[in-house]
Amino acid sequence: MSDRLKHPLVKVIYNINQYSCPLNINLHMHTIYSDGSLDPISLLKQASKLGLQHFAITDHHSITAYKLINSWKQENNINFFLPQIWSGIEISCILKNCLVHIIGLGFDIASPAISPYINNEASIGLSLRAENVIKAIKLANGLSILAHPARYRIDYKKLIDEAYLLGINGVEVWYDYSFSSNWKPSELICNSIDNYISRYNLLKTCGTDTHGYSLLRR
Repeated sequence: MSDRLKHPLVKVIYNINQYSCPLNINLHMHTIYSDGSLDPISLLKQASKLGLQHFAITDHHSITAYKLINSWKQENNINFFLPQIWSGIEISCILKNCLVHIIGLGFDIASPAISPYINNEASIGLSLRAENVIKAIKLANGLSILAHPARYRIDYKKLIDEAYLLGINGVEVWYDYSFSSNWKPSELICNSIDNYISRYNLLKTCGTDTHGYSLLRR
């Protein structure tokens, strides 16, 4: 717990509530480098225009967008406000014999521990096990988050219980399970998840899980 609290992103996450996303903090989105529609620079400019303070691109098994944005920022004279971008990734893995997604945030992209998961390929073998994904993210000095826990075939409480035992850092609490035209957290299920994980003192994140052209919706 103490090591986790030292991570600079933790201070940001501690301030997240049901009103944080999509206009202040958004820690779940996709680009053309997995299954999204936005190119990384267009996404960055839209995030800036919306006034986002912090965001993470969580492409499936890819950090290409994150690297491209950082290269673009270094190569260009920036004359408009840019939000803080954190490294991110969404990894498919097996938890309690169920295929789930675990988000990695704020990790060292050069860490050998994370290298099996950033090659634009789904995990196989031992790398597919949730405990190894969580361990890899930790070794890369990142935070592990169980994505949209109420979207799987197993009850979210059982998945959260197991993820906690494996050392996960947090849960994506605020999520739009109805896929509304304008993103908003699904009040009933999100509040239930929020209350449930309080027993574990886990981090609580939010994200639009954007796959289209607008960061204001999924």
